[in-house]
Amino acid sequence: MRLDDGRVIPTFVSQALKAQPITVHGDGMQTRSLCYVSDLVDGVVRMAKSAHPGPINIGNPRETTIIELARSVRDRCVSDSDIVLGPEKAEDPRRRMPDISLASSVLGWEPKTSFEDGLDLAIPWFSSRIAGTAACTDAGAPGAGR
Repeated sequence: MRLDDGRVIPTFVSQALKAQPITVHGDGMQTRSLCYVSDLVDGVVRMAKSAHPGPINIGNPRETTIIELARSVRDRCVSDSDIVLGPEKAEDPRRRMPDISLASSVLGWEPKTSFEDGLDLAIPWFSSRIAGTAACTDAGAPGAGR
């Protein structure tokens, strides 16, 4: 995962660790459902091994507001970054939340890693990348081999 790929977690963590303002587009009340990578991989592997023919949503149904995410990242990074609201992006949906009932019933799958635990696992990895001290490749990203 690249730090500059435009995704919310790398962007917020990078901004917080660099003591830059954390930029929230819109009012921050839009929601996202964040799924930790090892949980996602487990779900995809179960899907690949199943006989179920159709699509199955894999994700985390717990919604988190973007402003809550920004505050959590700032707190966990022990950062003094301000959280600033910017213009809303026209292409940005207000809500993202998967219905994982089929994954639960057909695959016996549900995410195991909480949003908070996922941040606690990811932040040190991002920190080492920003500091330039990591000798790992993207294969050493949080959740790999977990």
